[in-house]
Amino acid sequence: MFEPVVPVSPALPTLAAGAGDRSSSIISVEHVFKSVSDSTGTLTILRDIDFALAARETAAIVGASGSGKSTLLSIIAGLDRPTQGTVRLAGQDLFALSEDDRAALRAQKVGFVFQSFQLMGNLNALENVMLPLELSGAKNARSQATEMLKRVGLGERLGHYPKVLSGGEQQRVALARAFVVQPAVLLADEPTGSLDFATGEKVMALMFELNQELGTTLVLVTHDPAIAARCERRITIEAGQVVAA
Repeated sequence: MFEPVVPVSPALPTLAAGAGDRSSSIISVEHVFKSVSDSTGTLTILRDIDFALAARETAAIVGASGSGKSTLLSIIAGLDRPTQGTVRLAGQDLFALSEDDRAALRAQKVGFVFQSFQLMGNLNALENVMLPLELSGAKNARSQATEMLKRVGLGERLGHYPKVLSGGEQQRVALARAFVVQPAVLLADEPTGSLDFATGEKVMALMFELNQELGTTLVLVTHDPAIAARCERRITIEAGQVVAA
């Protein structure tokens, strides 16, 4: 059993499991719309998206390409701003915050895993995982990052740079970087999309294992029905609208 690293920020209060109860939700998406305009007119990407997720819950956002899945994930993270509506993270209205305060809240509460890994090429595996700890002012960043890399099976690859790591190894470094700060929420955008089937299976097993051990709410965008079936909730989007949640 993995022994969690020391948190770098105060622990969140325990939240009730009822995902429909806004007061007990770690994530609350409230009547969110997203539109973009150009010389050809206005395109509505998301229409009245409304749902809530409880702490420790796992949810898959599914739908066809272009349905708005990744846009929704970016809005949940506070990286993209909705045209209308509210997103609350741990009770805080993301878009009532300044950009700096929103970034600070993300750093404290949210981890990210992307299909393209997004590792820093000039940093080795250990330095990539240490980075969010150092940015938050955590003590013992090296030992915490080393322990997490050992946890994901990369204890012998600490000094290796991304260019000499396989795709599966890079994704495991990305997982270690996301989980090392013990985020309240982990957001993953097609986390196995760049991996072969066997490697993708190993990465997903590790992601769900860490989710259970650290109590992190997991929200992932996927086109893979087998991955979606492993989640407690499936949020299906068609043409920018939730058709099942």
